[in-house]
Amino acid sequence: MNKFGILAAIICVFASVSADTCDVSAREHLNNIEFVDMKKGCVQLTEDQIKKEITASLKYLSYGAYFSQDNVNRPGYAKFYFDAASEEREHAHKLIEYLQMRGRYFDIQDTIISNINIGQLIKESEQAKALGLDHGWMKAPEPRANGLSAGMESLRTALKMEYAVTESIRNLIIACEAEKVDGKNDEVFNDYHFVDYLTGEFLTEQYKGKRDIAGKISTLGKMIKDNGGELADFLFDQKLQ
Repeated sequence: MNKFGILAAIICVFASVSADTCDVSAREHLNNIEFVDMKKGCVQLTEDQIKKEITASLKYLSYGAYFSQDNVNRPGYAKFYFDAASEEREHAHKLIEYLQMRGRYFDIQDTIISNINIGQLIKESEQAKALGLDHGWMKAPEPRANGLSAGMESLRTALKMEYAVTESIRNLIIACEAEKVDGKNDEVFNDYHFVDYLTGEFLTEQYKGKRDIAGKISTLGKMIKDNGGELADFLFDQKLQ
């Protein structure tokens, strides 16, 4: 065979391989990658946790917006809640990044995440109940007849929410360290890496956050006792700045 014939044969071979490759979609290529080892139940609970983190972030964002209004003007409270909103949003971001690191791809056919509608999420009482809140969870805090301040009401709701988020993370850890393998009732899969990540990256921060809010409630409560709700809110706001 002459040089021209050899070249033509090589071109034909490459053309054939290229055509076969082009017939396979990108999704089929991804489905053939054998590094995805997270179990379905653990992934679904993680996606639910992402929703809860977003819900908590929205709640803190609503409080930050309330306290930063010109007719309320509590910049210390506003800063505290805006920072808390960013922290919860960062938690959701970290969980999404972790699932992607483990090979979980987010598209409308494969997961519920792409269906999250932030506007709808604000209205859904189910998400609020999941965090231990009532139907008025997006309502701005208001002074109560019993003398409690708007700041105290917001802090108590925040602590209740942090307890719910912490408990949810604990349940996620329990589920992911002992999930039954499909089709094998006597075999469980312990996702050591993810459990360790949740314990170190999330639980410690949650416990510190609960302690911080509890301390703020204690301090503000003493100030309310001595000064009344409105003055206590003003003084405590100065402390938060």
